[in-house]
Amino acid sequence: MRFSLFLLALSSSLSFSLATASKGNPVLPGNCVLAATGGDDAPRFLNAFQACNEIIIPKSTTLNISTRLNMTGVHNKHINLQGTIRFNPDIPYWSGNGFSFPFQTQITFWILGGKNIRLDGGGTLDGAGQDWWDAFASNSSLLRPIILTIFQASDVLVKDIAMINSPEWFNLVNEGKNVTYDNIHIDAVSTSDHKASNTDGWDVYRSDQVVIKNSVINNGDDCVSFKCNGSHSLGQFPGMFDIVENVTSRNIQMSNAGNGARIKAWAGPNVGSGIVKNVTFENFIESNVDNPVVIDQVNMTNATACAQFPSNTFIQDIVFRNIAGTSSGSQVANLACSPDGRCSNIDVENFELSAPTGPATYSCQNVELTGNAADLFPVCAVTGSS
Repeated sequence: MRFSLFLLALSSSLSFSLATASKGNPVLPGNCVLAATGGDDAPRFLNAFQACNEIIIPKSTTLNISTRLNMTGVHNKHINLQGTIRFNPDIPYWSGNGFSFPFQTQITFWILGGKNIRLDGGGTLDGAGQDWWDAFASNSSLLRPIILTIFQASDVLVKDIAMINSPEWFNLVNEGKNVTYDNIHIDAVSTSDHKASNTDGWDVYRSDQVVIKNSVINNGDDCVSFKCNGSHSLGQFPGMFDIVENVTSRNIQMSNAGNGARIKAWAGPNVGSGIVKNVTFENFIESNVDNPVVIDQVNMTNATACAQFPSNTFIQDIVFRNIAGTSSGSQVANLACSPDGRCSNIDVENFELSAPTGPATYSCQNVELTGNAADLFPVCAVTGSS
């Protein structure tokens, strides 16, 4: 619903547009409409967020954000984004002033946190990533911002939003609870020879009850990644115990991707530990995917090292169900577990996977499979342990 503006005791220094958002629909007290200023719109956006219950960014408006946005510790806020929020690609400023997160050494343009927050409206978040991707090609240590970080927040809904060209990840949920994304369209497309690197759709860290649904992702890295303690995969860092449990990925369509349904954990000396439990991948349709079904519990190790130092991240109660489509090569499923019973209760059901030419191949090691697709796999190899 759109409203005309009505402000109560709002400082004149905010200089909001005193316009109607829709004829005949009066704005409720505490609502405001933001207009672009021609300069940095971040200060006025921040002031509006503190002063108003609902912030409306009209369809014809593009806010230029040149300084960081801290919108945390609030309650009952609604950002009605009908237009565009664009983050100015001032690389020196953001590299030195983006909000820092130790989790995988990340920075972010915008942190949004508190309770009962809604971001919707059909508009666009534009990370202006091309300049960043071009700069990263010659400086791999460059810190690049995440567009939006939900931080220490509960009861958050992000709905009907397009996100384009993030410098790095699009979304991070950090210590969130009951966070829902609905009808999000993510697109990262480079117009130069430099690819859109590390543009994960979502990374989820130390969070609970996160739902991502009805969304489309076209990017250059993970679609959705559940991570712990800063690791690109689980169990990387000594002394850290990672937990990923009670995760369902359902009704997914993928094409031209590296990996489909995948679990990855470290093995070898001087790594961490953890548990991956009660994870279901269901109703996947995959087209031209390099690795449609994967368990990699031997990450970053050779067979000798893995035999001596099997993964300490245990994987159990995993279901792959109704997985269909095509791979880019002959192998369609590879379930590679560490020795000594580090994988258990792995169920495979209703696989209809094919290779582009010739028969599809399946492989497994150090795991006993159940389910009606288990017969597609050969007898699983048993590697040594010591």
